[in-house]
Amino acid sequence: MNQYKIAVFVGSLRKESINRRLALALEKLAGDRAKFEYIQIGDVPLYNQDHDTQFPAQGTRMKNQVRAADAVLFVTPEYNRSIPGVLKNAIDTASRPYGDNAFAGKPAAVVGASIGAIGSAMAQQHLRNVLVFVDLAVMPQPEAFVQFKDGLIEADGTISNDGTRQFLQGYVDKFLAWTEHQLKA
Repeated sequence: MNQYKIAVFVGSLRKESINRRLALALEKLAGDRAKFEYIQIGDVPLYNQDHDTQFPAQGTRMKNQVRAADAVLFVTPEYNRSIPGVLKNAIDTASRPYGDNAFAGKPAAVVGASIGAIGSAMAQQHLRNVLVFVDLAVMPQPEAFVQFKDGLIEADGTISNDGTRQFLQGYVDKFLAWTEHQLKA
């Protein structure tokens, strides 16, 4: 059995982020089939093409982490019906300068949680548009829009609801199968 190295981008910097909890839950469900590496995005300077010749060290670190991964998982909240600026900045930085895209050809998946009834559906749709453009092979199905409620996922990633656990287990299983399929293609 392969153990896949997954670069994980959590689009929320909040200390008590529900999306970080979701990422931890997915990591637990993956078990020994995957090693999650959480990519630090909060310290990456705002992307500026003027810096392409002297790329920021934080951007280089992030790009190297992505390149070392087998696949990429994006866990996004929804801010004003779209993705957080910090996540978009990380994607812009890791895909630049032109011709040096760290994401090119990698398998990826999108998931997210929100306290709203539609989970993070709009943010995920916007994110998918961006990810396809930067040449990630984004898993088309299943989609996972998690409406977060207190107690659903604990700070350590423990899922309290059996139905949610089963659904997210199916999501992780499909993502790892997608990763395997894309890497063999």
